Amino acid sequence: MSQDIPRLCGVTPPISLASATEKELKMTEDLVTTLHDYGLFENGEEAQKRLTVLGKLNKLTKEFVYTVSKLKHFPEAIAKDTGGKVFTFGSYRLGVHGAGADIDALCVFPRHVEREDFFTLMYAMLKERPEVTELTSIGEAYVPVIKMHFSGIPIDLVCARLDLARIPDDLELADNDILNGLDERCIRSLNGSRVTDDILRLVPNIPVFRTALRTIKLWAKRRAIYANVMGFLGGVAWAMLVARLCQLYPNGCAATVVCHFFKLMYQWKWPQPILLKNLEDGPLQIRVWNPQRRIFFCIYIHDSTYLFILVFLCIYIYAADKSHRMPIITPAYPSMCATHNVTDSTKAILLKEFERGMEIVESIMSGAGKWESLFEESSFFRAYKHYLQVIASSDSSQSQLQWSGLVESRLRQLVLKLELVEMLTLAHPYIQGFEKVHYCLTDKEQQDASNGIYLADHTFTPTEGILTMQHIDILKGRGDLSQKAIQCIRPLYTTTFYIGLSVEPKAESTDRSTGPRTLDLIWPIQEFIKLVKSWDKFDEDSMKISVKNLKSNMLPYELASDNKKLKRSQAKVESSIINKQGAVIDFLSKSKNSKGGVPPEKPTKKFRSDGEARDDIVVENSTCLSACLPPPAESPRLTVGSTEP
Repeated sequence: MSQDIPRLCGVTPPISLASATEKELKMTEDLVTTLHDYGLFENGEEAQKRLTVLGKLNKLTKEFVYTVSKLKHFPEAIAKDTGGKVFTFGSYRLGVHGAGADIDALCVFPRHVEREDFFTLMYAMLKERPEVTELTSIGEAYVPVIKMHFSGIPIDLVCARLDLARIPDDLELADNDILNGLDERCIRSLNGSRVTDDILRLVPNIPVFRTALRTIKLWAKRRAIYANVMGFLGGVAWAMLVARLCQLYPNGCAATVVCHFFKLMYQWKWPQPILLKNLEDGPLQIRVWNPQRRIFFCIYIHDSTYLFILVFLCIYIYAADKSHRMPIITPAYPSMCATHNVTDSTKAILLKEFERGMEIVESIMSGAGKWESLFEESSFFRAYKHYLQVIASSDSSQSQLQWSGLVESRLRQLVLKLELVEMLTLAHPYIQGFEKVHYCLTDKEQQDASNGIYLADHTFTPTEGILTMQHIDILKGRGDLSQKAIQCIRPLYTTTFYIGLSVEPKAESTDRSTGPRTLDLIWPIQEFIKLVKSWDKFDEDSMKISVKNLKSNMLPYELASDNKKLKRSQAKVESSIINKQGAVIDFLSKSKNSKGGVPPEKPTKKFRSDGEARDDIVVENSTCLSACLPPPAESPRLTVGSTEP
């Protein structure tokens, strides 16, 4: 519990200065126990491993700067003194990371090192390290980043080139003057570390903040609303919301903060922004978040008549800032909106989840509920009757990392287009993709797998540490493929994303002749496919994109509810259960063949990602557009039956 006289922070006075009650303290103890039950705290061995990895990364950064210095003919003594340093930010820096969580890190280097050096030489140095796996660079991203696993720990490494001759070990980033001479990409890279440090400075009680933030992060992940790229809130936005609640209840305990969090967020007058401190000016002529209007006036003097003319001009400084639906503003200069990705659909989903959380914590406060009910998992795959399935595929693991990342980053644009479709009230993106690797023998198998139709016993779910050769060994061990067939195997990597579609209720009508309603999803899907294929690294031969509509009873087996009966063809269907080692355990449904049987020339053992083993690839009454298949002859539509709610 904090001191009786709290350190006041924020843009407004606290709502309450009351200290936590005995009941709230007991609720906090129960909350911490629940968080431990969910495995949110790493052990000492894991913590030490992270420190070791960061130490190696910091040392490698100095070696990288030294190497560049020597390539530019710096004297040996000066080259060794040019330095380089790694800072952490995000959940690790805030002290709320859990076991297996990634580390956000920032590599800073002096002015003579170029960003291109980081994405070429530093990348090559990392690639040579045996501890580094799943290495990929995304230099064209809004915040350029190198992603990797270092000794099994996921790391997102961004970079910034400072206008300094050397980087001392005691360098701090808080001073705004350190931004002088930097381009916008470097400023954005520095912003993550500067924002994280500001958040810690602006909360009155850090231990309370950390416990409350762990709670909200777990809740957001379990409810599938933790993903900035998908239009929900990312880690920094959730941290700022919790920090604001800590400012408003500076003497409260973690349970106090959490219990008030949901009500305040649900009742907040969006788009009124959330601020941790007042916006500040800085030394740069750079964009700072500001949705307000500014009035300018000019005085013109006519040379001969000395006529004064006063002209007023009223404009919005940044019109785009005014369109932000749930603005949460970073405290560090230059202030930015951390939630510009929020759409109308994701805002509605967030508000609904805030309302649900408010009702549950009220039940907990009254003694009728338990914390576990707050963390009940999302029912996304049972919530809608219709879904869009987006499959990104490529023929190598390295290109798939980049291609699937690009497709994921553009899904928000598809959601925005879907929101304009008549009769669609909500487009709900799921927060993550589902990865698979398929081992195909023919071009037809590759083409089918890229559209969600695949052989179950040749398909694996990638697992950290499980290599391609181990998958091949499993296939050899089964004995159902000849040695020649094994040598012909070609892997195909797929990442599948889902968007739930909510259709407005059908208006009551006395006209019984009214037929099914039709949703035209063609134009948003075509625009989306055109958008992702316009990527400058897109390879038509090796990268594919497929988008199609699925009914809820056609979802993949592993996503569907256990008590939900999926449609199946009466032909024998091969399904799969993925175990923790990535192996596939097969079982065969015992359904009898339909009358007349299945034509022998058609495959009967293919597992469809939509849960069916039919030979056609177009789901009935659905939209199916693909970048790797020609469009259907007739314009497809999603047909909603007359019983649609």
